[in-house]
Amino acid sequence: MTPPTTPEPLWEIEDVSAYLRVPVQTLYQWRKRKYGPRAARVGRHLRYDPDVVRAWFAEQSKAA
Repeated sequence: MTPPTTPEPLWEIEDVSAYLRVPVQTLYQWRKRKYGPRAARVGRHLRYDPDVVRAWFAEQSKAA
């Protein structure tokens, strides 16, 4: 039997900023415009699923 895998931790906005190489403020502006990768609020904080961020980026790459 294989041991269960633990999911990758959710990313904070700084993690997404570093991955996409855009300023944190850009991510906040995108969120207001309903653009960019989806995020969820956990209390006052935004959290991103790394798979969603990667999929969003791959989709943007196709459109370019």
